[in-house]
Amino acid sequence: MHELSLAQNIVEIIHQHVHENDLHNVTNVKTVVGECSGVAAESLAFSFSVIVNNTPLNNANLVIQKIPFEVYCNVCKKKSSNEFGMNVCSFCASTNCEILSGTEMNIVEIEMFEQTKKNV
Repeated sequence: MHELSLAQNIVEIIHQHVHENDLHNVTNVKTVVGECSGVAAESLAFSFSVIVNNTPLNNANLVIQKIPFEVYCNVCKKKSSNEFGMNVCSFCASTNCEILSGTEMNIVEIEMFEQTKKNV
């Protein structure tokens, strides 16, 4: 269950970007998680909620946007996706593809009360 350590890393990143006196104003932490990143979004959200419970970040929600796995085929020049994370073109079955998305996990925004946002 590496989601617990990932959630702890998210909390550390918040502490790096938000002054300690403002931590209670953090409302949403927006993240993007690739469908083939190996991260279980539900476990990550649960781990985050447990870590921030009874802390100044108690009001913070972890908002997770799932990103589909997409590849670009260097043979037929088309984008395609599959739910298995296989680097194979869905149109011509070529394996000469580049992964475009779906393996990432990033924090994209820390939203705070009073409409103050901090991009990371």
